[in-house]
Amino acid sequence: MKKNFLLWTLAVIITLASAFYQRVTGPTYPKRVRAIINGTEIKFKLPRTHGGQDAQPVALPVGNAGVKAFLVWKRYKTNDDWTYVPMQRRNDSLIANLPGQPPAGKLEYFLVVDENGVKYTIPENETVVIRFKGKVPLWVLIPHIIAMFLAMLFSTRTGLEIFSKSDVSKYKKYAYWTIAFLFVGGFIFGPIMQKYAFGEFWTGVPFGYDLTDNKTLIAMLGWLAAVYMFKKSSKPLNWAVFASVLTFAMYMIPHSVLGSELDYNKLDKQKNKTKVEQTAKQPEQSKEFINKK
Repeated sequence: MKKNFLLWTLAVIITLASAFYQRVTGPTYPKRVRAIINGTEIKFKLPRTHGGQDAQPVALPVGNAGVKAFLVWKRYKTNDDWTYVPMQRRNDSLIANLPGQPPAGKLEYFLVVDENGVKYTIPENETVVIRFKGKVPLWVLIPHIIAMFLAMLFSTRTGLEIFSKSDVSKYKKYAYWTIAFLFVGGFIFGPIMQKYAFGEFWTGVPFGYDLTDNKTLIAMLGWLAAVYMFKKSSKPLNWAVFASVLTFAMYMIPHSVLGSELDYNKLDKQKNKTKVEQTAKQPEQSKEFINKK
C-alpha cells in the first residue's frame, strides 16, 4: 500500500514537471526580454501567440518620456517590406498593435528604440514570431487539457509499475486507462480544438507534418503495440515500460513545435488568381449589361 502511494506520488510529480516544461519551452510561450534603457534595466515579455483575429498589443515598459520606439513587423517567411509602427505612450509604457491575422498566420517582429538619438533593437540580432489562432471555447479546451494530463499520469504510473512488479492485470488496467484518456484528449477533443484554432481537424500524418498531432499518434501506436504484446511477449511489463518511456519522450517535445502555419505565399497566389478571374469576367458582365439595355 505504501509503495503504491509512493509510485502514484512520483507519477504526479513527473507529470506536473513535464507539463510545466512543455508550457515554458514551447514556441508560443512569451519571449522573455532583458534590455537597458537610459541606464535602467527592464525585463518584460513579448507575446508569441494570440487567440482571435483582432490586433495584438505589444508593450514596452519604459517611463522615460524622452524614449521613443517603433514596432517593426512583417508576415513570416515572406519577402514583404518591414512595416514601422510608432509606439504611443500610455502611462509608463509605449504601445503599438500587430495587425490581426487569419488562423495559423504568423508575423515576425522586433522593437527599435531611440534613446536620445541612439538607436538599438529589442531583442538583439533576432526577431520574435507570433502565431495567430482562432478562439477555442472552454468546453473543448478544458476536457482536452484534463484528458491529456491524465493520459500522461496513467502512462507514467504504468511504467513505474516495474518497481512494483505486480501481476499483469494491474498494469494492463493502467494501460487501458492511458489509451482511453489519450483517445479522448488527443483524438476527440484535440481535433475539435485544432479545427477551432486553425481550421483543420487533423494536420499530422498523412495530411501534414504537425508535430503536435504526430506525437499524439506515435504515443497511441506505442500503447496499442504494448497492449497487443501483453499476450504475445514473455515479458509484457517491458512493453509497458517501452510505451511509457515513448509517451514521456513525446511529451518532452515542446508544445506547438512544427505546428500549423499559414503559407502566405500560397495565399497570395490564390488571391491573385481570384483577382485575375474576376477581372476577366468584367468585360463579359459589361457586355451582358449593354445588351440588356
